[in-house]
Amino acid sequence: MQNIKNIIFDYGNVIFEIDFLKAQQAFQKLGITNVDEFFAHKGHHSLFNDFETATISPAQFRAGIREAAKNEALSDEEIDAAWNSLLIGVPANVHNLLLKVKDKYRTFLLSNSNEIHYIYIMDYLKKEYQMESIDHLFEKAYFSQHMFLRKPHIEIFEQVLKENNLNAKETLFIDDSPQHLEGAKLAGLNTLLMDKNPKDLEGFLQQHHII
Repeated sequence: MQNIKNIIFDYGNVIFEIDFLKAQQAFQKLGITNVDEFFAHKGHHSLFNDFETATISPAQFRAGIREAAKNEALSDEEIDAAWNSLLIGVPANVHNLLLKVKDKYRTFLLSNSNEIHYIYIMDYLKKEYQMESIDHLFEKAYFSQHMFLRKPHIEIFEQVLKENNLNAKETLFIDDSPQHLEGAKLAGLNTLLMDKNPKDLEGFLQQHHII
C-alpha cells in the first residue's frame, strides 16, 4: 500500500483465531438462554465492555455470568473454561510473518481483551511456542484492559497515535470487526477489514500489497 509506514493489528481473528460460536454454546451450557443477545461478534452485554476496560474485576465478571445464568453454584473454573472456549490459537506461520512485516513497517498491536483471556493467551503462547510474551513481535502491544479504553472508541486510537508519534494518514489499522474500523476512521486511520482466517494472514497481506 502506498504511503503506509505503520500498521496496527487487531489480535482476535487477525492473528489469534477465535470462535464466538464456541463461547455461545459454552454459555448456553452454563444456563444462559439469550446467548445471541448476551454475547456475539457484533454486540454483547455491557458486562463484557466493562471487563475489557477493567471497570470490573474478574470476580465481578464471574458474578455477572452467575447472575445471567441464574446459577450461583457455578465455579470460577467452569466460568473461565466457558469464557476461554472461544480462544482457538495462533497458526504456525503467523509469528514469523509478523516479524517480516515488522522489518518493513512500524508495527503495533491493539486488542480488546480482558484479564482472564490475557492470562490464558500468555500461558498458551508459553506452552505452544515457548514465548514469554509477544513484545518482540511489535514495537508495542496494547490491550484494552491495560488502557481502560476499548475499540471502537476514538480515544483508544488517538492514544496509540500520540504515544508513538504516528501520522494517521501513514498508518493502517487491520481488524475483523467493521464497527472497530469505523472508530479508526474517525481518528483518521486507513483501515482494512480482515475477512480471512488468521492462517491466511500472509495471503491477505499480499492481496493488499502490504508485503
